[in-house]
Amino acid sequence: MATITEISGLVTDGKSGVFAAGQTCPRCAADLAHDESYATARVCATCGYHGRESARAVILRLIDSGTFREHDAKLASTDPLQFEDETRYWERLLSLKAQTGEPDALVSGTARLGGHEIAIAALDFGFLGGSMGVVVGEKLVRIAERAQERHLPLITISASGGARMQEGMLSLLQMAKTSAAMQRMKNAGCLYLSLLAHPTTGGVFASFANLGDLILAEPGALIGFAGPRVAEQVIGKKLPEGSHSAEFLYAHGMIDAIVDRRQQREMLVRTLSVFAAPRTGYHRRDRRFQHPSGEQGLPPWDTVQRARGADRLTSDDYLQRMLGEFVELHGDRSSGDDPAIVAGVGTLDGKAIAVVALERGHLADRARRHHGQPFPEGYRKARRIMELAERLRMPLLTLIDTPGAYPGIEAEERGLAAELAGSLARMSTLRTPIVSAVIGEGGSGGALALAVADRVLMLEGAIYSVIAPEGAATILYQDATRAAEISAKLKLTARELKRLNVVDEIVAEPPGNTPLDPEVAAALLADAIVNALAELQRHRIERIVSARYDRYRGFGKGHAKRPRRKIHLHRRRKAADQLG
Repeated sequence: MATITEISGLVTDGKSGVFAAGQTCPRCAADLAHDESYATARVCATCGYHGRESARAVILRLIDSGTFREHDAKLASTDPLQFEDETRYWERLLSLKAQTGEPDALVSGTARLGGHEIAIAALDFGFLGGSMGVVVGEKLVRIAERAQERHLPLITISASGGARMQEGMLSLLQMAKTSAAMQRMKNAGCLYLSLLAHPTTGGVFASFANLGDLILAEPGALIGFAGPRVAEQVIGKKLPEGSHSAEFLYAHGMIDAIVDRRQQREMLVRTLSVFAAPRTGYHRRDRRFQHPSGEQGLPPWDTVQRARGADRLTSDDYLQRMLGEFVELHGDRSSGDDPAIVAGVGTLDGKAIAVVALERGHLADRARRHHGQPFPEGYRKARRIMELAERLRMPLLTLIDTPGAYPGIEAEERGLAAELAGSLARMSTLRTPIVSAVIGEGGSGGALALAVADRVLMLEGAIYSVIAPEGAATILYQDATRAAEISAKLKLTARELKRLNVVDEIVAEPPGNTPLDPEVAAALLADAIVNALAELQRHRIERIVSARYDRYRGFGKGHAKRPRRKIHLHRRRKAADQLG
């Protein structure tokens, strides 16, 4: 684990844990004496450098003024090991209390944030490097239990070097103790937001701080299990520049967002507002637009081209127009973040909803979005949102627009097939209503892995197929130019799939290649989604999950029969045997 001297790296006055009055910024040398940003948030207005804050300061900066009620303020360590190095441990504790005004490294309590009642706890790096000992562990567990009892969101702000050596194994065991308390609280349906400040390392980072439903970090914060110097010493080689930083972790899918301290309150308020929105209460909307009955759609190959059109609305276009608020989550908590899948929580018709959307991007953005072809980490991120939706009882919306999962060797190395299978299986049992909408191209297993739903909607100009027509033509005819011919045989249009009961409802689009106003298109899709959720919310979740299984159990069942001729022959032979 990282040492305190290794990870501090900040100019302080030795008492409050912040820059001394009149100091200059350690990064850009700007004068901080009259810097309002520094005075309110300890952030240099010139270069954005984030200085250290005390635990009490960060709490008071975030919450609504005058609402903080501290809990367990007088808890102090009894020095269980009677530890002594250059100084007796109990003497060091008394000295730190005199310097910081705190009896230990954690300040906790309840407050309001944007009008929302919350539980909150913050670590103070100025108190023995924010290390976690028996007092930090006990106070953190107590505030988590209070949050669970009162069903409050919990916000933690971490700045720590890890476990406290002076309390030995009792300190290390706080990792298990706090993790267990956080898991129990989350299982009870409470939201947990974790904010990582500079530095967050060791046993704190490897326990409760890493269990947030959302994990945010401050720019440039040093974050990692072992500090870089310790890691280099152990492995015997130099680490890449920036390996233990917030930016590194974001790039590798470990945190949801990097948030400047000056935007943290707004971000937290917005997130709390989304999660505080009701889950039910949808009312059916009248249809705004419907084609005359019996009207024929485009030929299948023309529909394929329309579904792939460069000017067609993408998932992001629809989400921007349909949702009131949207908080995007990033990362699979394992290896990366996939921009081909947009995932998060938002509000639809004023109700909280979880969203997973396949995003191909417009022309300028398609390379970054992998042309809408997800990697395994995208499906892991999606499953993360699914499980959050189930635990916090939010309906799940998935938008489908992909030519299929990315088939390259990189995806195979990272377990693509296993992730597709895992997504299919998890959606089949997810205890929350699921609505999926095919808005463009629904390509093979990469699309179906996010479309195991209670209601499947499909835009009239979309397609949904076992394989791309070009691929089918290549396999069957060894000639990709016959894609148009085979597209009619694949039955991939909305009308054909409605006849096969693969989709429940076709969402209208103008006939032919007539362009559709984006606002109207989003309103039509939102109407269909709201109506599907309004119908689903009338049923108990046990019935919904059971019906979902029955739905997929039934696909193809009526077409899997023994040939009649063989049945008759069998009966004749049986009769002949009986006569003989």
